[in-house]
Amino acid sequence: MSHTDEFPTLADTCDFLKSLEKPSVAQLLADAKRAGTVAVQARSGVGSHAQMVDLLSKIENEASPDILTITIDSYSRLCMFDDAHRILHTNPGELNGYPLVAHGWRRGRELNRITKQPLDIRHGSPVADRLFETAIASGITSFEGGGVSYNLPYAKRVPLEASIGSWRKIDRLCGELAGRGIIVSREMFGTLTAVLIPPSTSLAISFLEAISAARDGVQCLLIAYPQGGNALQDIAALRSIDVLARRYLPSGPPVYPVLHQYMGPFPRDRARASALILLGGLVAKLGGATKVVTKTYEEAFGIPTAEANIDGIRLTRCALARMFDFIELDKSAIAEEMHWIEREVAELIDPIVGATDLHGAIIEAFNEGRLDVPFSPSIYTRKEVMSVRDPQGAIRYLSCDKLPFSENTRRRNREMLRETAAPQEQFRDILSSIYFLGDKSDEYQP
Repeated sequence: MSHTDEFPTLADTCDFLKSLEKPSVAQLLADAKRAGTVAVQARSGVGSHAQMVDLLSKIENEASPDILTITIDSYSRLCMFDDAHRILHTNPGELNGYPLVAHGWRRGRELNRITKQPLDIRHGSPVADRLFETAIASGITSFEGGGVSYNLPYAKRVPLEASIGSWRKIDRLCGELAGRGIIVSREMFGTLTAVLIPPSTSLAISFLEAISAARDGVQCLLIAYPQGGNALQDIAALRSIDVLARRYLPSGPPVYPVLHQYMGPFPRDRARASALILLGGLVAKLGGATKVVTKTYEEAFGIPTAEANIDGIRLTRCALARMFDFIELDKSAIAEEMHWIEREVAELIDPIVGATDLHGAIIEAFNEGRLDVPFSPSIYTRKEVMSVRDPQGAIRYLSCDKLPFSENTRRRNREMLRETAAPQEQFRDILSSIYFLGDKSDEYQP
């Protein structure tokens, strides 16, 4: 199968999509929202087409997830399609995902035909035009990422102008497809680097991407928030998504909250890993997520097996069951945390969303350090924001000088941290925060 196959026409793709006897992700999410249920999705991706067919079939038949995933390999994410094509035909086991562009859209359609549930593309591409076109030709209408969230956490030297421009083309094509009756779900990757991301940084960047996407015609938006590890803070962040959507997209498309189960260093011990997955399911349920993306007990060891994925889906469904309806939360504590998360988001993005040139204002904010992504590899971030956990494990801003926060916001972060550690101790505290839910043996030992 050639990776240079000519794409079908949009009319042909639309006809293929309408011929599929399965719901779209947009339809599935709308149904879940109305029913008050949480859709479950696992990550999955291997290089070989035959193995990808087997993987999707096994996960679907044995775990019945609501949405199936095609995770893309690292070469394709960076537009190294010739390398992906070469390795696919020499040693596909070296690929850490499915090279959809190298396989071609016909094989993408085959994956669509052999599965009952809708497919979603998860990747990490700063410049994703070619991958998106292949996905659409494959009949896949759920696509994760954005010009900021799939650039700054993944790439070192891709200018924001290039990545934002690429994703704007994608979102405009989503608008064109919507005009033809095809709704593409666009999920904003609030996980970012997955290293001590404060909730307001995650939500601020996701909402800037969502506002841009809505203006370019996208008709289904997902705001994905990464489980940080403190259940109260995570539940408050998820619940804030609906509030922020009403504020920043009052007449826009539907916005669905999504929880990504813990993306930081995972415990190697199976029992502790399973407990963390169960907690993620509970947070999704209590936070009002419309979808949860699951993890596995093999997370600390590399790409999980189908069996581990199946176990993660089943365990998450246990957390979503009615047996946990008895759990009551401290409503006042949740409300206070929501207040401060929403206030921090507003202080970060209000100066930007009102700008005449939204995208220019986003780029300028990163250039000046008014937006930042902790632990980003990109040369286009200032790397001046540092975060750490408070005594309860919630993620707070330790250093945020250039962020446009009010003095009250800064004071609150200082108070929640109680005392700022001495400079020689801060490195230790940050490492301890990173491995908060992982294995203690991985922590820094002076």
